[in-house]
Amino acid sequence: MFEVNDYIVYGLTGVCRITDIAKDEISNNDTEYYVLQPVSNDNLTIKVPVDEQNVRMRPIITKKDIMSLMASMPKTETVWLDDDRQRNSNFKAALKSGKNEELIRIIRTLYLEKEERSLVGKKLSKTDEDIMNAAEKHLNEEFAIALNMEPEAVVPFILDHISK
Repeated sequence: MFEVNDYIVYGLTGVCRITDIAKDEISNNDTEYYVLQPVSNDNLTIKVPVDEQNVRMRPIITKKDIMSLMASMPKTETVWLDDDRQRNSNFKAALKSGKNEELIRIIRTLYLEKEERSLVGKKLSKTDEDIMNAAEKHLNEEFAIALNMEPEAVVPFILDHISK
């Protein structure tokens, strides 16, 4: 069970802070809810039943796990598919999984494809660019909270550690 002020990753919403554990005041049942505040959206509050088993909610990554992930980043296999529909479907499923390894795989794949295309004067498709941005946002948010830094500092931090 999570506690008030814990940071968690909630599905595609990303990193949220648990601001309260409360009963629903509107209905007359005794169901307790986590009250979540996404770190990237102060205007949104989410209520999730505490005992709900099908909710994709997990604790944020630890610093030790981040260091391990960063060490494996250069060796992460890419998963480029030429079929746009199949590739986008696979990438969206990977995003939905919320697994950091999958986010890294997406980012690495699209980053390398973007570099390759720029050499011949081409760009990624809008969909691929949006997927890469979403994966980066989720990963940077989680790493920033776990490492106690601003999200903008995550990429330089990663690049610095990978280059060593």
